[in-house]
Amino acid sequence: MIRFEHVTKRYADGTTAVDGLSFEVAEGELVTLVGPSGCGKTTTMKMVNRLIEPTEGRISLDGDDISSIDPVQLRRRIGYVIQQVGLFPHRTVLENTATVPHLLGWKRAKGRERAAELLDLVGLDPSVHGDRYPEQLSGGQRQRVGVARALAADPPVLLMDEPFGAVDPVVREKLQNEFLRLQAQVRKTVLFVTHDIEEAVRLGDRIAVYGQGRIEQFDSPATVLGAPATPYVADFVGADRGLKRLSVTPIEESDLDQPPVVHLDDPLARATERLRAEGARWAVVLDGEDNLHGWIPAGGTGPAAAGGTVREHARRMEAWLPLGAPLKQAFATMLQHDAGWIAVIDEGGAGRFLGVLTPARLHEALRRSIDADAQDVPRAEVAVETVTTVDSR
Repeated sequence: MIRFEHVTKRYADGTTAVDGLSFEVAEGELVTLVGPSGCGKTTTMKMVNRLIEPTEGRISLDGDDISSIDPVQLRRRIGYVIQQVGLFPHRTVLENTATVPHLLGWKRAKGRERAAELLDLVGLDPSVHGDRYPEQLSGGQRQRVGVARALAADPPVLLMDEPFGAVDPVVREKLQNEFLRLQAQVRKTVLFVTHDIEEAVRLGDRIAVYGQGRIEQFDSPATVLGAPATPYVADFVGADRGLKRLSVTPIEESDLDQPPVVHLDDPLARATERLRAEGARWAVVLDGEDNLHGWIPAGGTGPAAAGGTVREHARRMEAWLPLGAPLKQAFATMLQHDAGWIAVIDEGGAGRFLGVLTPARLHEALRRSIDADAQDVPRAEVAVETVTTVDSR
């Protein structure tokens, strides 16, 4: 969708902002441009909508050389979101959101209808917020309106220049979550500028790590964190890149252990006797359809619990996640509930139990993920040596 071919921007004073950039952004892909201030990432973005003209090279949008497209018409094909939002203070939220459809000559009713749809999509009820003015909104709400406005004319490309940088960390995380949900629905081609490597890793399908005017590495977040291409990239992503990689490594079925399971209607005495015979300290409790219900210790709830069924003594399961959740979330859940393991359920089902993830297996999953990238094979095919597999004789 977006293609840079040997693009350079050099200013009259001899400063080279970007030097010989060549890369592609596929349709529907979200690429984050990350690097320190002054490295050329915003210049790169502004050349896409011709707010800055390149000195050399060629930029194409959906196969068309952008230098041959009228700049105004080009910009109406591209959504643009900036850090300070830039809403018109004298216009309502609904009017702000309908700005581009209005400029494109849409009928007023159609533009307002589209604006209302987009406000709802970004989590703002148009009946509540539509007639308010920007000063009546929080910073996070104004940023959502900025995203809705950029999407109002359904542009194929979205440019985002540190859009969440002016809000506090809690709101920023919520906006990131909302944007990921939104992108999963609309699948725009996105260039997203940030100076925050954690934001780049969390949002990007691929990351372009900038040095001074050049891209040092252009790859998936997992590869950038697991196999930095240069010492500069390794230094930029930080010594804790292994921890950062937890956020982009999903839980897979091959990561799970299979503990003993019992069912709600099993006699408690028989279930606990079986667990003692197997030397197990606890079991996962499932319902009749193998959906997760809770857990039970091997001894039930004490000597008084000799009778009855598992149902009457099962304990609530607090620590659980769906398959595909990031390992970082799994680690956080273990810490939050002081749990030695978490249950994992089917991500698309009603709670079908798949297995449990332990700290040891979480560590193995991270190591396999790194080795899988290095060997270019599926993670499940990678064997790692663990403490339990090392011969200690």
